[in-house]
Amino acid sequence: RYSLFYNHLKNIEESEGGLDKFTKSYKTFGVNQLADGGIYCKEWAPGAEAVFLAGDFNGWNPFSHPYKKLEYGKWELFIPPEDGCSPVPHGSKLKVVIRAQNGALLYRISPWARYVVRDEDKVNYDWVHWNPPQSYIHKNPSPKRLKSLRIYESHVGIASPEGKVASYKNFTYNVLPRIKDLGYNCVQLMAIMEHAYYASFGYQVTSFFAASSRYGTPDDLKEMIDVAHSMGITVLLDVVHSHASKNSEDGLNQFDGTDSCFFHSGYRGNHQLWDSRLFDYANWEVLRFLLSNLRMWIEDYRFDGFRFDGVTSMLYHHHGIGTGFSGDYNEYFGLHVDEDALCYLMLANHMINSLHPECITIAEDVSGMPALCRPVEEGGGGFDYRLAMAIPDKWIQIIKELKDEDWNMGNIVHTLTNRRYEEKYIAYAESHDQALVGDKTLAFRLMDAEMYTNMSVLMPLTPVIDRGIQLHKMIRLITHALGGESYLNFMGNEFGHPEWLDFPRIGNNESYHYARRQFNLTEDDLLRYKFLNAFDRDMNRLEERFGWLASPQAYVSEKHESNKVIAFERAGLIFIFNFHPYQSYVDYRVVIWHSSLTVAFKYKILLDSDAGEYGGHQRLDHNTEYFSEEYPHNYRPNSIMV
Repeated sequence: RYSLFYNHLKNIEESEGGLDKFTKSYKTFGVNQLADGGIYCKEWAPGAEAVFLAGDFNGWNPFSHPYKKLEYGKWELFIPPEDGCSPVPHGSKLKVVIRAQNGALLYRISPWARYVVRDEDKVNYDWVHWNPPQSYIHKNPSPKRLKSLRIYESHVGIASPEGKVASYKNFTYNVLPRIKDLGYNCVQLMAIMEHAYYASFGYQVTSFFAASSRYGTPDDLKEMIDVAHSMGITVLLDVVHSHASKNSEDGLNQFDGTDSCFFHSGYRGNHQLWDSRLFDYANWEVLRFLLSNLRMWIEDYRFDGFRFDGVTSMLYHHHGIGTGFSGDYNEYFGLHVDEDALCYLMLANHMINSLHPECITIAEDVSGMPALCRPVEEGGGGFDYRLAMAIPDKWIQIIKELKDEDWNMGNIVHTLTNRRYEEKYIAYAESHDQALVGDKTLAFRLMDAEMYTNMSVLMPLTPVIDRGIQLHKMIRLITHALGGESYLNFMGNEFGHPEWLDFPRIGNNESYHYARRQFNLTEDDLLRYKFLNAFDRDMNRLEERFGWLASPQAYVSEKHESNKVIAFERAGLIFIFNFHPYQSYVDYRVVIWHSSLTVAFKYKILLDSDAGEYGGHQRLDHNTEYFSEEYPHNYRPNSIMV
């Protein structure tokens, strides 16, 4: 794998003048404004017979501005300035006109288009030339690279209690302060790359270089990122390079009139479950397109890194469909691995690390590909983190299938700690996947219909709501503290957002009722959502203070099946969880890690899920001091009584 990567890198050096020049192609392809006022256009359309540019600037004459054919399927066009001014004004609508091999004229949006919009009375998107007289100027430097991430996974369009598509401006001034207050130091933005179908959640991308216009302008997004940086918040983009929309009117599909171009032709170029097109990662121009795309988002918008979506689909020719992964190495090395896709990911991480070493990359891989998060120089994939995708599945399985008294403490600990040494994982109890229609969030699984009637503090605390609130806090804290080297939460789930997430579509009469986040629920003192919100905030703030995510893995001293107790130590803190459905304990002895003590250690309670401000029963005295003893317990010489 490293040899394949090295050969690609060597070829880029020899034929393109280096990785820096190769990945700057976003500045030359598409339609670009020159310093003298002229316009330079460049496209890659290997299957085209001829290429033209049409738009408002030439009265939509499809033949007046032909491109010149270059080698390797590239085409270019230069339009001189008119009286020192641009012949294509800012805001002009454009189309690339392709004469296909069968003679048909195809009106296409450039794959490199920076701004596309759809009028309310139209079905298709328009490509708009974006060249404002004064672009947004970033005022704040990017935050320094974080030792660990507390990620707030977000979608701009649903980030409002109102039933509408919310804006970048709304997120900037209403949501970012909330994220900061909750103690998250990173926001991961979904559905930013333009997608014609809103209900795809941003995963059917049509314009890879365009920020979605349904939320506002490119400058609005730049301002949003700049304001996040002013708050010390790192901003990651959920990037979709695993596939592309089949939409040929608005997207890349059949751009040059052929079945291939950016994609594999035939069966290999189609994803049978996602109904989308699959990139040909062995193609030189596809590598140019995708690598330049990453660089554009970093340099133009100042994103601080990426979460790569659908990495499992990229890594294997079977795309993970109908395949289970047990951890056997035969599952990761063989002819079923798409080495071209893996090499692209190595190139992407190498480029990002070389040109922007402060940036962070995350892999969404469910297979557990070994060394995916080790440096490229070691033959690894080069990612900084991978998502611990087994953890949310485990919590769902436990809540769905087991009675409380049947919860297996050893199995919980195994799932939370089962990760390769020196490959960093991002733990999460639930993400957007669990919030979507057809699934249920943890809060909804725990409390279900009673969330509609019994979340008021004026109502008696029912056993269902009581159990749900307490387990919601405990599950999140143990996942946060034991499950990885970073932590992720999907917006709204921190306070147990009721109901599911469903975008407007024909099946729900185009309703926005479920495509929103009811942040107002946490601001109502009469509702119990405030308790979960407060606990999530204080949990994050405690991690900020002690840094357990950046600390070595925890020492687990107890996973007691009959007592339903889990105890472990990390970053100098002792974490104790009692999952027993009805049994509390007094004078309970737990291990402390120190093997020899010359003085007794004193401990105090820092975070208590049973505290009143978190909707608990206040059964612990926070003024109590606990002292370590040279008293052997669980094969360690020292312990403490709690």
